[in-house]
Amino acid sequence: MFTPVSARAASAYKRVGAQTSIEGASPHQVICLLFEALVQSLHAARGCLARGDIEGKGQSIGKAVRILEEGLKAALDIEAGGELAVNLRGVYNYSILRLTTANLNNDITLIEEVTQLIVPVFDAWKSIPLPPVGNA
Repeated sequence: MFTPVSARAASAYKRVGAQTSIEGASPHQVICLLFEALVQSLHAARGCLARGDIEGKGQSIGKAVRILEEGLKAALDIEAGGELAVNLRGVYNYSILRLTTANLNNDITLIEEVTQLIVPVFDAWKSIPLPPVGNA
């Protein structure tokens, strides 16, 4: 479903200013870090909009869109992931569209809608059992 996390996805993660280092992280951990940064950006955008901080809202939404586009979508492998990867790509594309609209219209409900779409995907990703360390 996902290609080994590419240098592009790792680079996107670094560019969006996430605090945790990805050096030595597994592909699964990198995707988790991307989701964490995405959810944090969505919460920040919502908070900025509630406070009337339009510049901060724009920066947070821009960060969220970059994570979706350059990180999560870039890591999808449609061939190997089949229908699930196609569906995830659809969720990511829809989220990008809704966030762009939220940014243009200062619409907090669209930010909340995207958060409600992304959090269950993140929760499902976190629940994937990992093989024991050292097994190939």
